[in-house]
Amino acid sequence: MLTRKQHELLTFIQVRLEESGISPSFEEMKEALDLKSKSGVHRLISALEERGFIRRLPNRARALEVLRQPDSAVTKGGAAPAPVRAAANTHSALTPLRAPPKAAPAPANDVVELPLHGKIAAGVPIEAFETSATLPVPAALLGAGEHYALEVSGDSMVEAGIFDGDYALVRKTDAARDGEIVVALVRGEEATLKYLHREKGMIRLDPANAAYDPQFYRPDEVIVQGKLAGLLRRYH
Repeated sequence: MLTRKQHELLTFIQVRLEESGISPSFEEMKEALDLKSKSGVHRLISALEERGFIRRLPNRARALEVLRQPDSAVTKGGAAPAPVRAAANTHSALTPLRAPPKAAPAPANDVVELPLHGKIAAGVPIEAFETSATLPVPAALLGAGEHYALEVSGDSMVEAGIFDGDYALVRKTDAARDGEIVVALVRGEEATLKYLHREKGMIRLDPANAAYDPQFYRPDEVIVQGKLAGLLRRYH
């Protein structure tokens, strides 16, 4: 028999997994259950895990899987659980727990460690360099193919929603269509993030900031090293 809070948390986790395939964060769980601290969430998670209702997926951040539903919606104390208060970024009302389909997909909670290849300029090209660092990225943000990450430096792509300090998630490719945002290696030593265009036998790299001018290069001076697949932003 689950306590009211345990049932509420199990419901919240199940609904979020069904909606997005990604477990809610501890902060979101704390807000949804109106708890004072994350330690209360940890205790509830541990209790549900001990009772066999959920499990933590190893080596993955924010990875929880609902294993089974409670036999009854009535919780310890004989009262039905109160509705869970939706977190700020939950868009739909919570629904009652229901039996998962026989072939339920695996939760999309995987976190991929992408190689972090230093900084890339979103302004005047800067030197590209390789490091041994990695960046943890939710696999749901990535599509097919091989990817790597670069830290954005500069403000020339702000009108495209790309800001200084963002992490560009890049799919490796050496081909791109006009109008796509690419990682362009210029003259074999400088990397920049720009819109790619071909114009009158030249390569034009366009910024997304009216304060910057387009850059023109001969085709043999520019190598496409990838296309922008997504962005990751950290708030401090």
